[in-house]
Amino acid sequence: MTKENAIEAAKKIKMLVFDVDGVMTDGSITYDENGVEYKTFNAKDGHGIVRMNKSGFITAIITARNNGTVQHRAKNLNFTELYQGRKYKLPALEELMQKYNLNYENISYMGDDLPDVCILEKVGLACCPNDAVKEVQDICNFKSSYNGGKGAVRELCDFILDVQGIKKEYIVSEGPDKTKN
Repeated sequence: MTKENAIEAAKKIKMLVFDVDGVMTDGSITYDENGVEYKTFNAKDGHGIVRMNKSGFITAIITARNNGTVQHRAKNLNFTELYQGRKYKLPALEELMQKYNLNYENISYMGDDLPDVCILEKVGLACCPNDAVKEVQDICNFKSSYNGGKGAVRELCDFILDVQGIKKEYIVSEGPDKTKN
């Protein structure tokens, strides 16, 4: 896919959906001696999600794993929807599309591995981090220059805001609303 394809697709996006491991994180899974799972997220990626929410986009996570850390992160960033423990991701996406009356062309999905292919083949803006597996990279029309958990989510958010003409410098998570003058 060409950059022009990605730009045209980004103009129609109303919902951004993300996988977690390898997209919002670097794919590492850390356990303590009690089996408690830990994940590390990127603050810049998080700010990208906050800006998308404040700009009126629907944001969602669909992940096969079930993890309290992900639930906390989703709540902290005000994700619109969170689907955990969904080994088969396409039915979850179809539920979201029905709930919000959207078509595949209105969806951006970022995934990094083979379980994401079923969605990436259908959505308008198929996205992946720089370090996604080759099979995923081959079908995506937006490939971040950053790896998962290292700014890929933020780059996608900035790209969509730019394409849709939304001035991202005025979208802040705290402080006065500078968009109303």
